[in-house]
Amino acid sequence: MTIEKICVLGAPADQGQPLVTQLLDAGFAVTAGVRREDALADTPFPDLPTVQADITDADAMAHAFAGQDAAAFHLPFEFDRERAASFGRAIAEGAKRAGLKKIVFNTACFVADHDLDLSAHDGRRDIERALEETGIACVFIEPTVFMDNQYRIWTRPLIMRDCVFAYPAKPDLKINWVCLEDVAQAMVRALQTSAADGQHVPIGGPEALVGDEVAASLSKALDRPVRFQSLAPEEFAARMSELVTGSREVQPLSIYDGMAKFYGFYNSQPTSPLTVDPQKARDLLGMEHTSHADWAASKDWMQGLEGLI
Repeated sequence: MTIEKICVLGAPADQGQPLVTQLLDAGFAVTAGVRREDALADTPFPDLPTVQADITDADAMAHAFAGQDAAAFHLPFEFDRERAASFGRAIAEGAKRAGLKKIVFNTACFVADHDLDLSAHDGRRDIERALEETGIACVFIEPTVFMDNQYRIWTRPLIMRDCVFAYPAKPDLKINWVCLEDVAQAMVRALQTSAADGQHVPIGGPEALVGDEVAASLSKALDRPVRFQSLAPEEFAARMSELVTGSREVQPLSIYDGMAKFYGFYNSQPTSPLTVDPQKARDLLGMEHTSHADWAASKDWMQGLEGLI
């Protein structure tokens, strides 16, 4: 099966940009499925071919996928499970009509092999199920937690101003943190081989770290002492809400509410669900994992923080 032409959904986003970059570097012909004509204007590839794509409309998805060999994408978190499932059905129907050869879906979060009564998580499972039922070769890339969360505007200013890494993980929660570039690498390699077809591939970095170990790694990269502060998930959600909306009130079904529920689940488990054996990804995809130390050292930690700290 020859895969040459790829339609990428979510190309302008922070998970989409490293994916597009690596696909182009690997020689694939990439088309971005977007909602707005100017969606790529502020990205490194403003002249990339685009096609109109609406993940709520099967006809629109069939049009977007027409003439493509494969689709590779992540989707926005949706905390209404039925709405999330409808995304999966529309994309799946469009993919079938267009005759895609392969689908690579980045779930952007841990996915268990059963429902967890968490709407965003369970909606991801519904999307996976809809894609599987197409009969098209599917690969599900399931990351743990992104290293890049430590670089977000809701985390980085506190690290740089107060030398505090505050995160909603209990002190002994082990996480195989993974960087966005490695998730993109996994997706590209899934398009280059049939070894992972039909597989759910957990993606994590090469080491499982607790919060204090992350802080120690950040300390080395920044050449200053950074300490870990374990936040209650509800407090973390309130801080995020306040930063973005000006209010600490966390609205039901918001991204902040959803994150609190995710981390409440992670913290309540006797064994961390966020640890993975990186060997599976190495065996299936030939992955080359990035350590937290190398990732942290690659970042400009002051970029864009003028006036914020």
